[in-house]
Amino acid sequence: MHNTLHNEMIIIDGLQYSNWNRTIFEQLHHGGVTMVHATIVYHEQIRETLLRIAEWNRHFELHSDLIMPIKSTNDIHRAKSLGKVGIMFGAQNCSPIEDDVGMIPVMRELHLMIMQLTYNNQSLLASGCYEATDSGVTRFGRQAIKEMNRVGMIVDMSHSGERSTLDAIEISERPIVISHANPLSFHKAKRNKSDTVLKALGASGGLLGFSLYPFHLKNGSDCTLDDFCDMVESTAELMGIDHIGIGTDLCQAQPLSVLEWMRNGRWSKTMDYGEGSQSNANWPRPLSWFNDSRDFPKLTQGLLQRGFSHADVAKIMGQNWLRLLDEGLTPQ
Repeated sequence: MHNTLHNEMIIIDGLQYSNWNRTIFEQLHHGGVTMVHATIVYHEQIRETLLRIAEWNRHFELHSDLIMPIKSTNDIHRAKSLGKVGIMFGAQNCSPIEDDVGMIPVMRELHLMIMQLTYNNQSLLASGCYEATDSGVTRFGRQAIKEMNRVGMIVDMSHSGERSTLDAIEISERPIVISHANPLSFHKAKRNKSDTVLKALGASGGLLGFSLYPFHLKNGSDCTLDDFCDMVESTAELMGIDHIGIGTDLCQAQPLSVLEWMRNGRWSKTMDYGEGSQSNANWPRPLSWFNDSRDFPKLTQGLLQRGFSHADVAKIMGQNWLRLLDEGLTPQ
């Protein structure tokens, strides 16, 4: 029964950064994933971003039986009916626009649909969650948000500091996302968000994608499905059932060099531990119940067993993301 329901639903993963290959596309397909928001860049600038897009074009050519590009929300429905996995491009930093607001519509025309204003550090747009002082959204950031709203590019504040995130919620005329993070009340990590942020996010029509990355979870790699469902349940009460989804933050088959690129970029010569602890110097051990995308049905099952209705499980597993994208990706 659970699997039938799972297969009928539109399943959206709000973020992955995997070392993409055919095996991973097969796993997504096997797990019933309709669409994944794929991080195509971290610190890459314009030319490098174009090269990443070219790599994806090659994937679409070589694996057209499994995956397809998402250029609008209609394509998400098409992916579902064709039994393919849709790929939506996103950036985990604002480096693809460099210092030029005119690059926002250019990147949007290349189907970059979601952009974080910051990674962990201060950017030209806002402050990251690892900075000692969060000075909020900058003058350039205000203009960038306005332009993102205009062209239909979703603002993502997953790695941003508290004040910057609250600023973005207030400044943006369209709902924003925190595509991959968890409540701070569930686990103390700099990336996780306070109840103040989550309430403001829900009230503004935004969305939180729950992360399955062990560093964002209570008891790390030993976090149980039950614990995870506790978190979903309490957040649904805090923000409303319409404002939560999944953003696994899966980093499948990635070498340590990629973890270093994510954290160090070009700004640090030594390993950036972020939290100041060397215990997170390598990839965490995956959760026993969520090793890769084939385990998506276990999430559906866990939520149903927790007592969420079929309609609410469908919202959490994809409908909420779909609605937000439907509203947010249309140019004004």
